[in-house]
Amino acid sequence: MSSKMIWHILIVGIMFPWSLAHPGFFTSIGQMTDLIRTEKDLVISLKDYIKAEEDKLQQIKKWAEKLDRLTSTATEDPEGFVGHPVNAFKLMKRLNTEWSELENLVLKDMSDGFISNLTIQRQYFPNDEDQVGAAKALLRLQDTYNLDTDTISKGNLPGVELKSFLTVEDCFELGKVAYTEADYYHTELWMEQALRQLDEGEVSTIDKVSVLDYLSYAVYQQGDLDKALLLTKKLLELDPEHQRANGNLKYFEYIMAKEKDDNKSTSDDQSDQKTTLKKKGVAVDYLPERQKYEMLCRGEGIKMTPRRQKKLFCRYHDGNRNPKFILSPAKQEDEWDKPRIIRFHDIISDEEIEIVKDLAKPRLRRATISNPITGDLETVHYRISKSAWLSGYENPVVSRINERIQDLTGLDVSTAEELQVANYGVGGQYEPHFDFARKDEPDAFRELGTGNRIATWLFYMSDVSAGGATVFPEVGASVWPKKGTAVFWYNLFASGEGDYSTRHAACPVLVGNKWVSNKWLHERGQEFRRPCTLSELE
Repeated sequence: MSSKMIWHILIVGIMFPWSLAHPGFFTSIGQMTDLIRTEKDLVISLKDYIKAEEDKLQQIKKWAEKLDRLTSTATEDPEGFVGHPVNAFKLMKRLNTEWSELENLVLKDMSDGFISNLTIQRQYFPNDEDQVGAAKALLRLQDTYNLDTDTISKGNLPGVELKSFLTVEDCFELGKVAYTEADYYHTELWMEQALRQLDEGEVSTIDKVSVLDYLSYAVYQQGDLDKALLLTKKLLELDPEHQRANGNLKYFEYIMAKEKDDNKSTSDDQSDQKTTLKKKGVAVDYLPERQKYEMLCRGEGIKMTPRRQKKLFCRYHDGNRNPKFILSPAKQEDEWDKPRIIRFHDIISDEEIEIVKDLAKPRLRRATISNPITGDLETVHYRISKSAWLSGYENPVVSRINERIQDLTGLDVSTAEELQVANYGVGGQYEPHFDFARKDEPDAFRELGTGNRIATWLFYMSDVSAGGATVFPEVGASVWPKKGTAVFWYNLFASGEGDYSTRHAACPVLVGNKWVSNKWLHERGQEFRRPCTLSELE
């Protein structure tokens, strides 16, 4: 193995010492960037292997040319050729030793270095969960941002600099992932896209028969029997012996004939409705405000009247005459009135952001939620990100950030949770949730002994090309990421009652890499900083 090959293998061990212990690449764009470097290293290793094979073939070619000249001369006069004692000696030598050397050269395996490198790096590769997770993310983005399959396939996404196209194989894979989840709506969309690209002449290892097989069944599962029958017949035109399609054809024709008999006494309209059922579309899910949430993610449905808008202001804030901000006050902007959401501009520097990210990256783990019944931390499909916790005592920058939050909010951060840093993955999101514990979750923060989460402070540590807004479905508010800013809101009224209008969500990241960090401040220590009122809703 060449020294260059060895260095390639060593680099990977240095580059990814922690990746093996952190599965779920699709949940963090930050960690996915390391995969780019890994793949680049593999490509270099592959090129080294190709060069080694080319050098080997060049040596064999020289042997062949030399032997071709010798044998051509020898065959013109074999007796005269071997009659020369030198030629006779060299013939014995070639056949006895040199052809063995050539055999060893031909049998020499030049792939050892590349295979060793690949074997080492494979342990850091994404797994099936990552591939399926990334596929589901594309389907999620498709629904949230009302994107058609052709737009995604051609890479026409907002804010993209480098377009990337989906092949027939890619579209087929997305359709299969949806099919495995019994999501026949998306199965139909992506199988139709694969079929469309095949019809346009794209060369692929996937044939139309395979696509039509999935497509016809997905359409049938959604109740469109006429279309399912049509697609099945089209499949059989391409492959008359297709066993499943022949069985489906008989079954579909039997169902249609049965429905026709059953509907003889009904009107034609009713008969048509029974033959071709209305498509189900996207399945109804567990999230009641899904439509409202997704509209806000697209920047639609924002409920801010001009009259209320006029009452929102920008101002300089000195933290109630805090010495640190008297000469250099913080820039405040009202984002929303009820609940009051305030944005602080230029409140964290690029240098501080990079330090926080560097501290967090090695510790990033799949983000969890607290099970309201068991209290256990668990991963869920509606929170796609990785997070890490940073304490003030481990780095002066973190300590300084904590002090800044206390100075600007007037709240005691000594009882707050550690700074949580989060990086979102492919289509990364956190669906609508509350930061505070409701009355049916009395034990949510019992172990901390600091009461409920009174307020949330959220730093935006990156710009996001498209998507990634923080939205409040209850009130129709959208807050968009802007690097170096932070937003702040109270989760509890001064009475200690939860403010249910603060239910919020992190929209899926359509294009870009979203980094945030947040500080959850708790009730204890705020008794004189934010005194309780007589009214529950104040």
